[in-house]
Amino acid sequence: MKEVVVLSGKGGTGKTSIVASFAAMVTGKALCDCDVDAADLHLLLSPRTRQETEFWSGQVALIDPEKCIGCDLCRTICRFGAITQAYKIYPISCEGCGFCSRVCPAQAITMQENLSGHLYVSETRYGPLVHARLGIAQENSGKLVAQVRQRARQIANQQGLEYIISDGPPGIGCPVISSLTGASLALLITEPTLSGMHDLRRVIDVCRHFDVPPLVCINKHDINDDNTLEIERYCSIKNIEVAAKIPFDNVVTEAMVKGLSVVEYSDCRVSEEIARLWQAIVQRLKQEAMG
Repeated sequence: MKEVVVLSGKGGTGKTSIVASFAAMVTGKALCDCDVDAADLHLLLSPRTRQETEFWSGQVALIDPEKCIGCDLCRTICRFGAITQAYKIYPISCEGCGFCSRVCPAQAITMQENLSGHLYVSETRYGPLVHARLGIAQENSGKLVAQVRQRARQIANQQGLEYIISDGPPGIGCPVISSLTGASLALLITEPTLSGMHDLRRVIDVCRHFDVPPLVCINKHDINDDNTLEIERYCSIKNIEVAAKIPFDNVVTEAMVKGLSVVEYSDCRVSEEIARLWQAIVQRLKQEAMG
């Protein structure tokens, strides 16, 4: 079983559209949406939820009004402003540090586990999808990403699937690290803009740090030929293969509006390039397996 994680370094490069196209093209795979802060792969795959699990993480303070003596010590020392003058907790402001519970002379404050989100196992027209939804202003998304990936591996093992294709989060932070570690291959989607080029360099460094081989795909390559050449030049210096260059085409947006991947919607050059991209991924996975 090989796990391919699709990353971008920044949002809006088109990685979810490409993952949805892979879902339509590739057989014998489980799908995984690791962007738990803003999951959107389900918008194109219309999943039917089979299993829902609560995700509990972190703690939030709770004040017992019967024990509280109104000494005001907790409100004074809370640097997050999470305690009101009526000695109630703003759950969104509470960081769960527990300091107020330690200093309370009446032991009126306890720390309780926090319901941070939900994990879903769903069925789509293209196979199983594991995804999640983090609650508003909730943290620990890296931990939730790890649980999503673990559940996807269990399903892939149970069903004897060959691939796990993961739609990763943008950036280089904790959720990205949690999505990347232990993966077989990282597909990095970039675009020929200054921000796209800058963030591509950062996510390449993360891949190298965690020893995950990267492939690069330049999406909307024809919006700026000079920047596309610069990306290719940089990848050549770093000995990284540019596996595909996908042109800009409004057909991608048209497909999205209809809730379809572009390869389902139109037999266009974009679809051809995505098919070629997947063949490059398969070839690279074989090379990595052979050492």
